[in-house]
Amino acid sequence: MKRSNLSYQEWKCILQKKSYGRQVEESWFEGYIGLIHIGRVTKPQVWNCNGKDITVCKRGRRWLTLLPREGHYCITAMMNRWGKVLLWYIDMIAAQGVGEDGIPWFDDLYLDLVVFPDGRIHVDDMDELEEALAEGDITREQYELALHTAEELQTGLLSDVTAFKAFTRKALRYICKEKSRV
Repeated sequence: MKRSNLSYQEWKCILQKKSYGRQVEESWFEGYIGLIHIGRVTKPQVWNCNGKDITVCKRGRRWLTLLPREGHYCITAMMNRWGKVLLWYIDMIAAQGVGEDGIPWFDDLYLDLVVFPDGRIHVDDMDELEEALAEGDITREQYELALHTAEELQTGLLSDVTAFKAFTRKALRYICKEKSRV
């Protein structure tokens, strides 16, 4: 199982970025909210999603990260410089914590959801989840956790894209306000 750090160091194409994040204790969200402003990159990263090219990583892109304390998922809203969401990428996770450097991390369960602004949801990397189970990289319980979490998200938080967009905007406003206080 891969451990991911919310500094996004595994994105080797990012040469320069500014980031800010903090733990949040609000009635509408408890957990970590982070924001990354992408500066220089070696090469823009373009994903083909349902036949459409979406540039998720280039100068000016912003990534809003939401890691709920009690959730088994991590949301990354990939946005343009003005805060318009291009897509949400949601990792199903087994565990989370905070490293000695103060940066949150999570153990990735391979399965992901890609959510488009029109509300369409694409289940991604199911093959990787099944392969991880077959190879013993994850347990049957972790496999079931990933499936259950994805289903719960689709029938809950993601079932109303208008409300999900409002939640994302609220989180973005919150972290931008907090950042301006620093």
